[in-house]
Amino acid sequence: MSIRKDDIVEIITGDDASTAKGRTTARVLRVLPDKRKVVVEGINRVYRHLKPNRRNAQGGRLSKEMPVSVSNVLLYCSNCQRGVRIGKRYAADGAKERYCKKCGAGLGVLSKARASYAQK
Repeated sequence: MSIRKDDIVEIITGDDASTAKGRTTARVLRVLPDKRKVVVEGINRVYRHLKPNRRNAQGGRLSKEMPVSVSNVLLYCSNCQRGVRIGKRYAADGAKERYCKKCGAGLGVLSKARASYAQK
């Protein structure tokens, strides 16, 4: 999976996909690779109603984000100013990186540099 924690993503489908302002971008809080889902800040919020008890003296509504399918988000490219499709390639020093398929800009390193993949 190409999306990591703390990445900025654009929501492309769902209730939170488009707002009155335009495109919705947010930060990834957690990645669940076995379920192919991500938890995005402020997206897909639900309310859990809690009864008052000894631990929760007051009770009330607890708001939290629920996971969204990774197919419903695109990684945000700061050069293109939008969510883009990404590819993977080896940089000149041999590190594996993500890149924007539209403009070719690097979007972050996936693995450390390896001498066997470095360009000579």
